[in-house]
Amino acid sequence: MSSDETPRPFRVGLIGYGLAGSAFHAPLIATTPGLRLDAVVTANPERRAQLQREHPGARAVDTPEQLLADPDALDLVVIASPNRTHAPLARAALRAGLATVVDKPLAGTAAEALELCRLAESRNVLLSVFQNRRWDGDFLTAARLVRGGALGRVHRFESRFERFRPKPKPGWRELADPAEAGGTLYDLGSHLVDQALTLFGPVETVYAEIDVRRDGAVVDDDAFLALTHASGTRSHLWTSALTPLLGPRLRVLGDAAGYVKSGMDPQEADLRSGLRPDGDRPWGADQPAHYGTLGTDEAPIPLPTDPGDYPAFYAGIVAALADPGTPAPVDPHDAVATLTVLEAARTSAATGTTVRLG
Repeated sequence: MSSDETPRPFRVGLIGYGLAGSAFHAPLIATTPGLRLDAVVTANPERRAQLQREHPGARAVDTPEQLLADPDALDLVVIASPNRTHAPLARAALRAGLATVVDKPLAGTAAEALELCRLAESRNVLLSVFQNRRWDGDFLTAARLVRGGALGRVHRFESRFERFRPKPKPGWRELADPAEAGGTLYDLGSHLVDQALTLFGPVETVYAEIDVRRDGAVVDDDAFLALTHASGTRSHLWTSALTPLLGPRLRVLGDAAGYVKSGMDPQEADLRSGLRPDGDRPWGADQPAHYGTLGTDEAPIPLPTDPGDYPAFYAGIVAALADPGTPAPVDPHDAVATLTVLEAARTSAATGTTVRLG
């Protein structure tokens, strides 16, 4: 290939075309320069028809085994199937020598996640985890303020992913079998803990309250976690399906100023409605009515939200594939740390004690 030729895009095989696969991964892959959505595993006739409408250039494959049978036909495998399949499918993809992205959580346990990290390292194969909410606009704004010193020394971080869904919806996330890794703790709690660790580092103690609140529910739908970081910051995290009045999305308190923000990042709603990052409108732009406030009660300042940037994750994957010296956008060992905290939270809630890590 001459120096002025465009490199061949990396060929992507996507496992799963439910909500995660169809609304998040496929659109982001298809609109990322350097990637091509080549194949999608789904045996569901309706989802196959949807795939043909939305991504006519991608071929449908019946099973993950069929996809992985010819590893030379792919450069990257993305796993967006139910949680219980994450570890075995990632193991199979890594053993086939394929770079692998796994939707969160990486595995059902920290031990499984660590095993996958070691497998990827032993095979010298890229492994990363789709922690897309590191690229929410509100979190990017909070991270900029924290790291830039605008808040002073941060002593408390409050973060919520709440909704009001009084009746459980059918699906594997509502199943009681622990192997499913369902429930709100592993679903939205994975994002909350990842964000807290990303901002404030390792955790020393974990206290948690985890409940099943809704009639007919058989898996946790309401959780509160209190984390004490080695840095001294305390993180208070909430996730619930039974919150009729939502709290602030973020509240970050320092000894110089605070930042409080309500409302959800718009990228998920935009993707689910069919909007794409390569469209005409600015991507990830928050509504002015949802801007946060910086400062103190005596001197509050409305603060525009930094644009959200989910496309940055797959742009980072392209960079890591193109140059093996470039780190993955999310280190899989971060997922091990998150799962360690989630497991400690379950122990804390079951015993009514504070769990010390390390």
